[in-house]
Amino acid sequence: MHNKSETEQAEFMGRLIKFLIFLLIVGFIGLAGYAYIGPFFGAEFAPPQVEMREPVTLSGQ
Repeated sequence: MHNKSETEQAEFMGRLIKFLIFLLIVGFIGLAGYAYIGPFFGAEFAPPQVEMREPVTLSGQ
């Protein structure tokens, strides 16, 4: 069995954190790009707009 030294473990953790930050940035850029480019490919983000009227009874003095 090979025991990793503390410096090797620290280097691995540093690379792992950098990779996770890289994934976070790429994911954010991809999400922002999809938000801007998505409507050109048929993705509709706006909710359907429907007028609704409902009578309201207020109790007066």
